[in-house]
Amino acid sequence: MCASVAGQRGRRTLVLDRANKLGKKILMSGGGRCNFTNYYVTHENYLCSNPHFCKSALSRYTQWDFIALVERYGIAYHERKHGELFCDNSAKDILQMLLQECQKGKVELRTHCDITRVDKTPQGYTLESSLGAFSCQSLVIATGGLSIPTMGASGFGYDVARQFGLNLVPTRAALVPFTFSDQMKAFTSELSGLAHEVRMRNQLCEFRENLLFTHRGISGPVALQVSSYWQEGEAIEIDLFPDLDTHEWLLNCKQNKGSSLLRNVLAQHLSKNFCHLLQQDWWPDMAERPLAEFSDQRLHDIAQKLHNWQLKPSGTEGYRTAEVTLGGVDTQHISSKTMACRDHEGLYFIGEVLDVTGHLGGFNFQWAWASGVAAGQVV
Repeated sequence: MCASVAGQRGRRTLVLDRANKLGKKILMSGGGRCNFTNYYVTHENYLCSNPHFCKSALSRYTQWDFIALVERYGIAYHERKHGELFCDNSAKDILQMLLQECQKGKVELRTHCDITRVDKTPQGYTLESSLGAFSCQSLVIATGGLSIPTMGASGFGYDVARQFGLNLVPTRAALVPFTFSDQMKAFTSELSGLAHEVRMRNQLCEFRENLLFTHRGISGPVALQVSSYWQEGEAIEIDLFPDLDTHEWLLNCKQNKGSSLLRNVLAQHLSKNFCHLLQQDWWPDMAERPLAEFSDQRLHDIAQKLHNWQLKPSGTEGYRTAEVTLGGVDTQHISSKTMACRDHEGLYFIGEVLDVTGHLGGFNFQWAWASGVAAGQVV
């Protein structure tokens, strides 16, 4: 995105990519359909040590600008939940669009290029690489974070930042599944593949979406969202019945379906296997007793647990499966308008390598487009 804008301004532009083909992350995103942006982008959809940093770029190149580009190329797309936009056909459509935009700007693209050294010169920068030496007036670092190393992710961008004396906000995996090492691992493994809409929260956030049980823990959109705000050792709370006053409902069931077993009543909303596992943990002593024999207080306590199910993950699946990397180059060093490094003329950082992390749902791509345009207009 940055290269196409710079090239179309008449700048002689070269993209060096260490991968064996261009746009790998675009091609794999959204299950191959590329969740390329979102109808409802605001700065509040991003985590950053400076919450105001992303406002400028996002306001000057909006989701509507990118949607207009997509429509100009005749790419069919559709909306899923929460304003998420996906290609009807393939993520290849987005990649081809960007490559054609680069062609318009006579951008040169090279893959299989490992950079071994970066140096500042009076004229700009020199790079030594597996493809030889290069020199440039402006150097843009758009290397992303540490997520999904099998796709070529590396800490190269962070190394360059350190080399030039920039601070890094500590990095960790985000938008990533949770794992468990206690008895909850057996619990989630037993339910592997089951999805259920819940509300999940911790001290910093609350999201409502599908929860997916896995052999290692919990995943699904709601868990991925909360993972960006979670700290190791912290518990999370899950509301299994976000639309129901479960206490009132259970009291009503006790009165009208008193001969029923509690697990069978709950199975109106949860899977039978899920109800059976909850029974083993929460009311094993009353497993075969009819609902009428439960005290009102016992039903109240169970209802409270259903709305405030507390789990303490042992960790996450890490960068291996994380969709993004939290933290990165400290934005205090970077112009929010141009993405230029304040202390080193001609050096720019854009996209995920910066300490800007979007929510799930196309927000990280929109930050890539917006920050890329911001730099491309001035390099």
